[in-house]
Parts: sequence; C-alpha cells; structure tokens
Amino acid sequence: MKIICVDYNYPEYNKEQNISFLPKRPVVFTKPDSAILKDGKPFFLPDFSEDIRCRAGLVIRVCRLGKNIAKRFAYRYYDAVTVGIDIYANDLREDARQNGLPYALYDGFDGSAVLGDFVMTDELGQNVSGISFSASLDGNEVQKGNLRDMLFGIDEIIEYVSSFYTLKIGDLIFTGFPSSGFNVAIDNELQGFVGDRKVLDFFIR
Repeated sequence: MKIICVDYNYPEYNKEQNISFLPKRPVVFTKPDSAILKDGKPFFLPDFSEDIRCRAGLVIRVCRLGKNIAKRFAYRYYDAVTVGIDIYANDLREDARQNGLPYALYDGFDGSAVLGDFVMTDELGQNVSGISFSASLDGNEVQKGNLRDMLFGIDEIIEYVSSFYTLKIGDLIFTGFPSSGFNVAIDNELQGFVGDRKVLDFFIR
C-alpha cells in the first residue's frame, strides 16, 4: 500500500511559501505505510525535532487496480474520502532543503500520515470536485479548503500519478494542503471534518 501526497496544489499555500512558479504538473512525494496513524490513536511528539508542524488535506482511497489511467476514467478508481493530517519535522526538513539534501525522512516518519474515517463518495450527495474540508485545534478552526480551489483536480492527479505508479486497491492519495499548517504541542486535540461531518479526532501526546 502506497501513500502518495501532492504538494503545492493550492494557490494560497504557494503564496505562503513564496512560491513564484506555477507547477506544470502535480508535485508528488510519498510516505511509507508505517507512517499511517488511524482509529483515533494519539500522535507522540518525537524527540528528534523541536518544530513539528501539521497540515490538513483531503485524502482519497483507491478502489481499483490501474495503470496509465485516462483522466476521463479516473472517477472509477476511488470510492471514499477523508481528512488526513500530514505531520512533518519542519526544522530538519528546512535544514535539508537549504543544503540541497533529500528530506523524505522528515516527511515520512512513523505516524506522520494521520487518517480519519472514510466517507463513501456516494454518501456525500454532491459533486466530489466541490467537497469542503477543515481541521480544528482544541476546538478552533485552523485550516479549511475546498477541492475546487486545487490547481490539479483529483482526476488529473490520478492520471498523472498512474503514469508512474501502478495504483492498487487501498492506496491513499493526499490531494494537497490549502495552507502551510500549524504547530502542535502535548495535549492538543485535532479534529477533521468533511463538510460538517467529523471524521477525525485525536490527541498529541
């Protein structure tokens, strides 16, 4: 099972990051399956970083085996969505980036891909491209987004990614992050929502 993440997919996020270029294709990175944290289990702050940050995004679940999937057929290859939290060691990642070094380790450590409960797409009663989502920290909204604001939509992402990777049942795709995120501390409670439906609730320990 693969965890595929799309970065720089929201204009507002790119402004925050001072990104002046417009990506010509989805910017993709991956996480190992050991990064998954689900079922409301707590995330334990690691001792290797002093600057742990979180950012929320909508995650789709792949439901069919596919390779080189045409955009017009992409909707057949996912069946459910949820809110996911991408956790990363910002201090270590920035140090590596500034020195031109790989930083996948600081994005993909254990527990760094937190998943909520999945909602079947046919339950949403709306065009999937217009799904809204949000995240709150201790009851205060800290992030919100809508798929219609993405530079590359779900179908484009699936078409592009499947030209490199064979998509398999159960693969997960983080479709992007609407802002650069927020820091967390011990005893913070994070919640995630698809529309008004709460799908994610966990604590930082």
